[in-house]
Amino acid sequence: MKSPSLRELARSLGLSHTTVSEALRNCPRVHPETRKRVVEAAKKAGYRHNPLAGALMSEMRRSRAGTFRGVLAILDLDGTRERTEGSNRFHRELVNGASMRAEELGFKAEMFSIKEKKLSLNRLDTILKSRAIRGIFLLPTNTAPDLTALDWSHYAGIYSDYMIEAPCLHTICSNHYRSMLLVLDKLHELGYRRPGLVLRRDHDQRLLFRWEASYLAHQQRRNRQVEVPPLIETQLEKDVFLPWFKQYAPDVVLCHDPQVVAWMENAGARIPQSHGFCSLNITVHGRACAGLDLRPRLIGARGMELLIAQLHRNEYGPPEVPSNTTIIAAWSDGETLREHSTETQATDPGKKSLTGASG
Repeated sequence: MKSPSLRELARSLGLSHTTVSEALRNCPRVHPETRKRVVEAAKKAGYRHNPLAGALMSEMRRSRAGTFRGVLAILDLDGTRERTEGSNRFHRELVNGASMRAEELGFKAEMFSIKEKKLSLNRLDTILKSRAIRGIFLLPTNTAPDLTALDWSHYAGIYSDYMIEAPCLHTICSNHYRSMLLVLDKLHELGYRRPGLVLRRDHDQRLLFRWEASYLAHQQRRNRQVEVPPLIETQLEKDVFLPWFKQYAPDVVLCHDPQVVAWMENAGARIPQSHGFCSLNITVHGRACAGLDLRPRLIGARGMELLIAQLHRNEYGPPEVPSNTTIIAAWSDGETLREHSTETQATDPGKKSLTGASG
């Protein structure tokens, strides 16, 4: 059976097509009883409202040029002041990737910074609805995000990190487990035999221990034992790192924090001659470290594709079964690792190099 058009539905209800259109968009100008009657009639008749088409026509009527780009919200709950410069670089890449892809698909992505603009979520909800913005791309947050104050019956959303529970949305992020396997195999090719993983505890927990789990699984598979246990601390401090570094003698350290390089050198390591440092996220480092490019620009672009796909399918509100899309990292060469494997370095460079080291 053919679905009726908007005008046919309006004629059957004895209403103008504008009133019916606004009712299906939950416009506050329409009386609640009228809106209820329109929605019930549309459902019974099998009519499927396309909000993108409705927004297109509204914008074209308002625009002298008759051009249109749907607007999507990029939502930043923390703001730049709440993040390190490295984290801000990562966020900028996410935003650039999302914005460019949105434009390619006919949309404009607009940033909404909650803290910097001193916006409450209730006020944001009003602004988004008044501008017919129905797609929300949420940037990673320092703590578990809570967006339950928004009226999610009106929005499609995606979170560009591993997990969100208030509400449960689709997410997109790096594939941390596979990326760790990638980097450990690469380090083995370069001759490193005693990799050591250093993480902040909250970072490990936020990713449900994926960095750590992959590291341990790789070591047990390759060496049948974990020769260098990971160092996982609430705060990464020099006084904690140095005893671990000297006791277990890793020949390469995997970490997010580049200040570890200075601590290694303080213990007598020469980078990259005797030891290596491998960044788990090169975007956050000012120094040209070797390591993993988590591809934030690609994550932003793919996330925007997933968000726009939800809009095209008229999928609003928290999904019944949230999904997680992951992007595997890319390897990036840098000055903190040697370029080729050597037999002498591949034996046990860590213990040999630190003999008699001061500090």
